[in-house]
Amino acid sequence: MKLQEIKDLNITGKKILIRCDFNVPMDEYSNITDDRRIREALSTIRYCIDRDCSVILASHFGRPKEIFEDKFSLLPVAKRLHTLLKQEIIMAKNVIQDDTLEIAKNLKAGEILLLENLRYNKGEVENDEELSKKLASMADIYINDAFGVSHRAHSSVEGITKYFDKDSKAAGFLLAKEINFFHKIIHEPKRPFVALIGGSKVSGKLQALYNLVSKVDKMIIGGGMAFTFLKALGHDIGNSLVEEDLVPEAIKIMDEAKKRGVKFYLPVDVIAAESFSNEAFAKPTTTQEIPRGWMGLDIGPASAMLFRQALEDAHTILWNGPMGVYEMEKFQKGSSKISHAVASSYATTIVGGGDTADLVRVTGDEDDMTFISTGGGASLELIEGKILPGVKALVIEK
Repeated sequence: MKLQEIKDLNITGKKILIRCDFNVPMDEYSNITDDRRIREALSTIRYCIDRDCSVILASHFGRPKEIFEDKFSLLPVAKRLHTLLKQEIIMAKNVIQDDTLEIAKNLKAGEILLLENLRYNKGEVENDEELSKKLASMADIYINDAFGVSHRAHSSVEGITKYFDKDSKAAGFLLAKEINFFHKIIHEPKRPFVALIGGSKVSGKLQALYNLVSKVDKMIIGGGMAFTFLKALGHDIGNSLVEEDLVPEAIKIMDEAKKRGVKFYLPVDVIAAESFSNEAFAKPTTTQEIPRGWMGLDIGPASAMLFRQALEDAHTILWNGPMGVYEMEKFQKGSSKISHAVASSYATTIVGGGDTADLVRVTGDEDDMTFISTGGGASLELIEGKILPGVKALVIEK
């Protein structure tokens, strides 16, 4: 698979619409708490400005239910972009209304216009043709640099590509980096290749597990999803999270691993609690001795040591999903220990976005990872072997 990339196009002096992913975390006062997604987009924006382009930036933020909800405005993003780029950012009041279309039409070389939250228009998530057409009318060139939403067939991601010919649309530097990195890791990993998979449910990662078990040398399962596998082995897991209907699938995955000679690791102990609460009494226990009515909310110290030893000889580590309820201080030790183990490894380390990216930021291990994806769902679909809707239109050859 070969992507059409921005460097392949002649963009000098053109009007460029860049689909970014500025869906960044903010606190209750609308202060941005992590601007990594904004900083990751800067190379594409600067590339365009350096070539005398006028630039229109488009992004969603959150999931507003009304046409305009102030707390979902992109104004804080405009302010952060102004600080990072050290130039004025023209902030539109809406997305495709006449006044915004007029500003876009008159945008001069070197100027940057940020559209308001795309999801203020219901047509965005519905892949509305009229919205796609109006967005496309603003620019000569379309650049997708929003990896985090490229698995969504939305108007600004997939629908809009129909209004640009093959020489007028491409992937930005961030999107290209994400796609090429994951493609190489999945298809040409340096071995031993270890997949470290966590998170709450098997159902959200079932296809990824099936795809990975045929490619890795070791598979380590943690988080809430581990209890479905432990249940499949006949363990009494108390009130721990389990997907009963997926127990047969868990058995199939473990059988497939055994058939292929893939080493398969599950927690041998957990931190169990009487209830899902940071205030609940908690204690370590083996996975075979979880008290009746209790639930496992983190991997235990023995599991952390086991997993760390399994990672020691890895040349490639793909990590997607925390080892426990890391948002609660009482149940974050297991995830923190694994984060430190991955960060201190000499392997190429790839962190799937979403919760895992947030976790390594919290643990202070961010700078020691080889690559941190900006998209959780998108990275998961790449691991599943899918071609993302927002990427498909940018592929020029296979």
